[in-house]
Amino acid sequence: MMDAVLEKQMGSDQANQDIIVIVDDDDAARDSLKTLLEVQGFAVESFETCEDFLKSPALRRNGCLVLDVHLPGMSGLELMDELAQRRIAHRVILVTGRNDKAIKDRAAALGAAALLEKPIDFDALMAAIEGPADRSHT
Repeated sequence: MMDAVLEKQMGSDQANQDIIVIVDDDDAARDSLKTLLEVQGFAVESFETCEDFLKSPALRRNGCLVLDVHLPGMSGLELMDELAQRRIAHRVILVTGRNDKAIKDRAAALGAAALLEKPIDFDALMAAIEGPADRSHT
């Protein structure tokens, strides 16, 4: 039923297309990253909070999640926990302005494909989106 609703709302092609979801509370960073990815041909949706993402139809679409670690309310790491509990699999690329060993260890334990530091290097982001999971988290 949900798939039929999505197809009706978005059109069949868009409902079946993989998506990149950005969750970041920094409006400028979120908007510029969205624009850069759309120019590359990706379907992109963005959200200010994890809670907004969890309420959206994008939650059930296949794709990649570009997720800030430090967010108001639910953190990026807490969202990864929530997705695991709900058995929803997304490729997750975590981004952070405050990278430390505890974050690296937690990201690895939760199965993040990559952990990138802000400001985000666009080439590194593209490699993380398109490449195999990077378990080194450098």
